[in-house]
Amino acid sequence: MKKSTEKSLFIVGAGPGDPELLTIKAYKAIQNAKVILYDNLINEKILNIVDKNCIKRYVGKHPYGKYVPQEEINDLILYYCQNFDHVVRLKGGDPYLFGRGFEEWLTVRDQNINVTYIPGISSMQGAGLNSIPLTHRGVSEGVWALTGMKKDGSLSADLPLAVQSKSTVVIYMGMRKLDEIARTYVLYGKGDTPAAIIQHASLPQQKQVLCKAKDLVRASRENGLGHPAIIVIGEVVNLHHAVSIAMEQRHIV
Repeated sequence: MKKSTEKSLFIVGAGPGDPELLTIKAYKAIQNAKVILYDNLINEKILNIVDKNCIKRYVGKHPYGKYVPQEEINDLILYYCQNFDHVVRLKGGDPYLFGRGFEEWLTVRDQNINVTYIPGISSMQGAGLNSIPLTHRGVSEGVWALTGMKKDGSLSADLPLAVQSKSTVVIYMGMRKLDEIARTYVLYGKGDTPAAIIQHASLPQQKQVLCKAKDLVRASRENGLGHPAIIVIGEVVNLHHAVSIAMEQRHIV
């Protein structure tokens, strides 16, 4: 057991949104927090877990809108860690999967602060909640997890490689790049590949649309899909239909 006088930072994954998808370790870390720095994607119900005296500091980033600069977040983490003994940096999904959590660990690595990383369920796993497995024997040989927005604003250069593979492609932060994504699939003769856009995975306001990769832009507009959302492209998307048919037959019987 760590002494309470030791300075500790917990980099915690809050999962895709549903509080019941928190790990037990994450729940305990949040419950014992003296300070919690949380993102835009955090379900407010999770914040009800914290002690009433806990300092709750919002450091969110609205997609392509107002945001707290990462440098300022790093400074806040360092400040609170130097002045409180149990600081939680709470991030949606998993902190080390396009969450910049490791950058924040680097901020305090030389400050005699204990750092604990607590993984979270990634938002891409929310596809399974929509009857879309990321892999399936005979259908998908793996998963490519790509960013739709690199630091310079461009799409991942790995997408053309992923398109040509026999694996499922999951794109984070790609809603502004739907046109480029669709054109890449068409360019490589894969425009008819099944695709899904899933917004607010695991939450009551969840939305999803199934389409072909070439129709991502149209499907998004017609169904009013925005941020936050993940894009899943691959033959596994068609398994959603198989599940739906099986459920319908069960009800008929």
